[in-house]
Amino acid sequence: MASLRAAVIGSGFGGLAAAIRLAALGARVTVFEARDQPGGRASVHRIDGFTFDAGPTVITAPHCIEDLFAAAGKRMRDYVELMPVAPFYRLFWTADGDTFDYDGDADRMLAQICARRPADADGYRRFTAYAREVFDTGYTKLAHTPFLRFSDMVRVAPKLARLRADRSVYATVGKYVKDEHVRQALSFHSLLVGGNPYETSAIYTLIHHLERKWGVYFPRGGTNALVAGLVRLFGEQGGELRLEAPVRSVRLADGKHLVTTDAYTDEPFDIVVSNADLHHTYSRLYAGEKAAQKKAKKLEKMDWSMSLYVLYFGTDIDYRDAVAHHTVVFGPRYKGLLRDIFHGDALPDDFSLYLHAPHVTDPSLAPPGCGSFYVLSPVPHLGNAPLDWSSIGPAYGDRILAALERLLPDLRRHVVVRRELTPAGFQSDLASYHGSAFSVAPALGQSAYFRPHNKDARIPGLYIVGAGTHPGAGVPGVINGALATVTCVARDHGLAGARDEQLQLAEASA
Repeated sequence: MASLRAAVIGSGFGGLAAAIRLAALGARVTVFEARDQPGGRASVHRIDGFTFDAGPTVITAPHCIEDLFAAAGKRMRDYVELMPVAPFYRLFWTADGDTFDYDGDADRMLAQICARRPADADGYRRFTAYAREVFDTGYTKLAHTPFLRFSDMVRVAPKLARLRADRSVYATVGKYVKDEHVRQALSFHSLLVGGNPYETSAIYTLIHHLERKWGVYFPRGGTNALVAGLVRLFGEQGGELRLEAPVRSVRLADGKHLVTTDAYTDEPFDIVVSNADLHHTYSRLYAGEKAAQKKAKKLEKMDWSMSLYVLYFGTDIDYRDAVAHHTVVFGPRYKGLLRDIFHGDALPDDFSLYLHAPHVTDPSLAPPGCGSFYVLSPVPHLGNAPLDWSSIGPAYGDRILAALERLLPDLRRHVVVRRELTPAGFQSDLASYHGSAFSVAPALGQSAYFRPHNKDARIPGLYIVGAGTHPGAGVPGVINGALATVTCVARDHGLAGARDEQLQLAEASA
């Protein structure tokens, strides 16, 4: 029997993870990447000696990356070095200058919480126990399991109900602690996967335990160094990566997926695994299929995550003593700002920010004595606020730099390079629907079975990976999602040669 021929559209973490696992199962895999470098949103900008990761910068759950290398019979440490980051995050409130170092040291966390409100110490202990229980159900048992049938959801519904998954992250945290800054410190994580803490399911409190269990890491050389390691691993398995090869269309004929690019017309594949934007997959790539047209219209009715304004900048001094590797800057509002970001039709006057300073951990990412930064501000997506970012972007970036001078004195005077990514860039360069940065929002009604499935039910041979399918956004999410997707492929096509774990998962989901 001839080996399965698979096309993977997009070389983000989800696409590369699926491609590696498929190749390990014996499939012939071709990855199509529209841009001139691999990584998708995890690409890299190199400007005048500064290195800026374009997208993901927080690496957690390293075991799922290690498992990916092990599936190909390799060791992660031979390809990339993950360096621990401490503290995980430094939190800073502009209204009063308060700071909080958030990390995996339980005693240190408790000491900081006690200093604010002693009565919250016991509440924090109970919260960590709850987060561990949610982790044991929501991550250990469900993250890599495809939810293709409603019965899959019914089977886990009692557990989710007992854990009150219907509550939001913020409401759940609020049950345990009363200090407002601590509540924000324990609830902001859902923003890192595109969710509003006031609307995202309490299942996402599992991130707290996940980080405590395995830590937070950063790849030496930047996140794109991890991408490079995965690309190398894929190539060693005989996989083919085509750069600057945007897929223009895919049509079905005689049981094949016929892929058209600028170089080839109707190139035949047995299956397609799409790591492209979910809406783009159905509305553009499969536009000629009636089932895809119907799915695209359904997607347009779903809630989509917010967008981001991202400013990459290099400085001629390093500011190493001023910031941590990851700093979260809270503005004067929390709930009101989140409402404006997720549901508003205009750009808020205020903002909360995530500041990434990777040279704190890896000085090679900036010239000697200099600093390499990126700062992102969550903003409304273009479907809610169709703003002209070409005109407002530079001034918005100036406002952010001015605000950061609370942490980085005289910052504007020391910026020597800068580049921005706006919601318009997410839409045009990354084909993101509405310029959404994290695809379909991780609300309870859009999770697990209710999230777009890893395997399309109406287009035979089409599979989905990435932030838009189960379990959702984030590096662990899309890598675990790729395992769920490949589990479906293995079951459907009788692939052999997988690691025992993959075979067991395929049988369990049958």
